[in-house]
Amino acid sequence: MGITTFNELVDAQQNIYNVGYDLALVLAVLGLTTADGDPVTEKLSIGCDATTRTSVNPALTGSEPGLDGHNKFESDSSLTRNDFFTHNGDDFSFNGTLFGMMDKTCGSNFDVSGLSLYRKQRWHQSQVENPNFYFGPLALLLYGAASFLYELMPSGTHGYAPDLATISSFFGAEKQSDGTWGFVHEKIPPNWTNRVSPYSGTDVNQQIVTMYLENPVLFGGNTAAGHFGTVVEVLPTLLHPLTLADTLNFGAIKNGTISADISSAETACLLYQLATQSVPSSLNGVLTPTVDALAFALKKLGPEYKNLGCPTALTK
Repeated sequence: MGITTFNELVDAQQNIYNVGYDLALVLAVLGLTTADGDPVTEKLSIGCDATTRTSVNPALTGSEPGLDGHNKFESDSSLTRNDFFTHNGDDFSFNGTLFGMMDKTCGSNFDVSGLSLYRKQRWHQSQVENPNFYFGPLALLLYGAASFLYELMPSGTHGYAPDLATISSFFGAEKQSDGTWGFVHEKIPPNWTNRVSPYSGTDVNQQIVTMYLENPVLFGGNTAAGHFGTVVEVLPTLLHPLTLADTLNFGAIKNGTISADISSAETACLLYQLATQSVPSSLNGVLTPTVDALAFALKKLGPEYKNLGCPTALTK
């Protein structure tokens, strides 16, 4: 269990990985808001629930599970972690079988095309195996996180190639004598150097769209009848605090998918909208920013995103 602060999150991303200031801001805000950190103390657990250490008034705020909160920062169909409902809530332990599957799919070269295909494979796997599978707007973060494998993890000492040695070190994956993958501590590889130019918000949003469109899947979730419903089918009942129009069209997601003709403005605003609007987080729930969380997000992100034409936050 570890506790970090908003400023620490922003600084560490920039200083270690050369994440651009705009992207570092939005990821830190998403961590504090969607991942159930505390926008008042600006503290977030990067492990398990640590509400007594993150909240100034736990009785008032309720549980603040941090990065482990399901269908928030953590989502179904992760690259190397189990789905919450298929493994009794263990959505945080390393799964060597999944890492091996990712390595095989990518051919030990973790580029955008290989990861796009693997993301599609994991979507289908979760859809079949997890009766509670949900792939909502916050799943866009899965594509952004996958882009880190080829944009942030490669080292200058390896020609900035997303090779197996580098990626396995970051994931704490170690190949066993029988060919399976076991877990050791994650670590930055020896003599590793970060990328030369900052990885900006514009960069990651473009990679999200590119990776998604190579192997598009539907946004939605499994229903009680064993049918996968798109956001159009499963979300119209969530009328509060969203309107019907809001549920049918969340940002760039239209009719359960992202269109190839997505505008540059929609692309630029992908993560901003997740941080500042009410977001469907399951088939029967909506993640709505509190007054404090919304004020916090707008204060931190407003100066960076005000000129992009991003929609204002929903206050219904």
